[in-house]
Amino acid sequence: MTGRPLPSSTDLAASMLAAYNGGDMAKVLALGEAAATAEPAHETVLLLLGLAQQATQRIDASVATFRRLTQLKPQTFEYWNNLAIVARQAGDMDTAERASLHATGLAQQNADVHYNLGLLYAQQQRWVPARRALLDAVRLEPGFIEARLQAAHACHVCGDNSGEASMLVGAADWPPQPAEQAMILATMLATQGDQQAAFQVLDRAVTPDGATGQIIQWRMVALRAALYERSNQAERAQAELSQLPLASLDALAPEHHRLRCEAWHAHAAVASRQGDMTQAAELYRRVLALTEEADMRANAGFGLASALNKQGHHAQAWQAAEAAHATQLEIARDIVPELLAAGSQPLAMANDQISHREHDCWAPLSAPRSRESPVFVVGFPRSGTTLLEQMLDAHPNFRSMDERAFVYELVERMQLAGQRYPADLAGLTQANVDQLRSIYASNVAGVVPDLGHRRLVDKNPLNMLCLPMIARLFPDARIIMCLRHPCDVLLSCYMQPFRSPAFMVLCSSLERLAHGYVQAFEHWYRHVEVFAPRVLEWRYESVVSRFDEHVARLGHFLAIDDAAPMARFADHARSKGYISTPSYAQVTQGIHAKAVNRWHAYRDRFEPVLPILRPMMERLGYDD
Repeated sequence: MTGRPLPSSTDLAASMLAAYNGGDMAKVLALGEAAATAEPAHETVLLLLGLAQQATQRIDASVATFRRLTQLKPQTFEYWNNLAIVARQAGDMDTAERASLHATGLAQQNADVHYNLGLLYAQQQRWVPARRALLDAVRLEPGFIEARLQAAHACHVCGDNSGEASMLVGAADWPPQPAEQAMILATMLATQGDQQAAFQVLDRAVTPDGATGQIIQWRMVALRAALYERSNQAERAQAELSQLPLASLDALAPEHHRLRCEAWHAHAAVASRQGDMTQAAELYRRVLALTEEADMRANAGFGLASALNKQGHHAQAWQAAEAAHATQLEIARDIVPELLAAGSQPLAMANDQISHREHDCWAPLSAPRSRESPVFVVGFPRSGTTLLEQMLDAHPNFRSMDERAFVYELVERMQLAGQRYPADLAGLTQANVDQLRSIYASNVAGVVPDLGHRRLVDKNPLNMLCLPMIARLFPDARIIMCLRHPCDVLLSCYMQPFRSPAFMVLCSSLERLAHGYVQAFEHWYRHVEVFAPRVLEWRYESVVSRFDEHVARLGHFLAIDDAAPMARFADHARSKGYISTPSYAQVTQGIHAKAVNRWHAYRDRFEPVLPILRPMMERLGYDD
């Protein structure tokens, strides 16, 4: 008895392709598995079999099939790329990385292989190489939206705000995103100050059907509430959370722990704003007890520290902050490991100096007059810079742009061009400085296109380390240096979550913070002596105690006829929406003295660092 003759490999591949295109994966598997061990192997048969195995979640089998394809055709980058994808799905990260690197080596100009390598690194939370690979994918294919979104997220985690912003250009017009991606995108857009686009992305998100879709819908409710609270719209946040009462969260199945944590966190933020610190602390503790996610643990830890501090439980507040810093330090260790080495300098630009002799070599160049220059608001973070920014922004003659690193980006431009900063500022020509000012103006226009004839307020505290660049481009600019008792500044920094990995390291201990604070001001005063800029010192404690007097003084410094609108900054801040700094809630409350001498409750913690701070405290006019 003779059997039916086996079809030729070509006929078999054709039958499998027809079945694959028709969505009949069972038939593809049945046809392909029977021929998979045949020699010589047929390339198309193996490819279709591997894809069908992947589509039916037979991932280990798919790995074996694509591994065989890479042996059969080692120069075909697509097979290495496919092997990387299915190995990542199987959890075999070593194989996935080797295959992905091999694919990028074979196809360096292919965006997909860089994208998949970036996804692999992101899944491993290796954010620095993930950022690099994903940015490469976008460079090769600028319209690759999935790559742009993932690259923006990697930049977000790495603290690369300018990279994140550039990846998100036009994001409001992207097609609707799957819900998980939409939540990431909305969070980033809100962080960039585009709250309207953030809510549009959530409204258009593509959610699955059934119970899974309902859970994701509730997670988006929690995110909306968090975004409303973060933009000083507490009533709208409460309205969202009414859909997620605490009792219903307690009734959720254990596998929905992420929804629980996100909703608890939003409830806690609203409770804190309402003054219910007992409720806020309890909810933050629930989050900490349930989640292992580092970002969420750190944010909940700092929230708990704040709630306990306001309750007067100072020892417990300090312990909560210490635990939050330990979590953040592990995040930073993966992103900026070099900053955790002994003797590292998180404020790298504090080492850059210009001497009187070097400044004397600068060629005189034409520059904007004072009224045509930005008003720079500087100072160590948590010194009252956001308060002053909102005061200026409340005046019709001024326009702030939230906190942007545009001056730092000019420094990076010089360095990318092979120039040393600040030494090569001396050699810049008129054309060079005009170009740098043009780049700065273009960046500003992207954020505040309606600036018009108003004077720009560039508030970035650590622009105090960029005085050489400011002096070169805007030598007649008015600069306001915000001062506050150094110990209150350090305590406030220690109790706050910062997104910048460098600042995570800097704020991880009072000793690091104290050294960083002193280095920053030594750098500042050294350059003030060299450049003699037009500076007003704005002392927080004096402003609180004699507000009207200092508003008038500020108006005189900025040559304003009527400074009265600046006194109404709290109303202005409440109506403004998103404010990127940790002071987003405080600046809506008006002037009060609650933050003055707050460090006294933690004096025992400060005793070891007072010797580091005392010389600078005396220079600034503070004592202990």
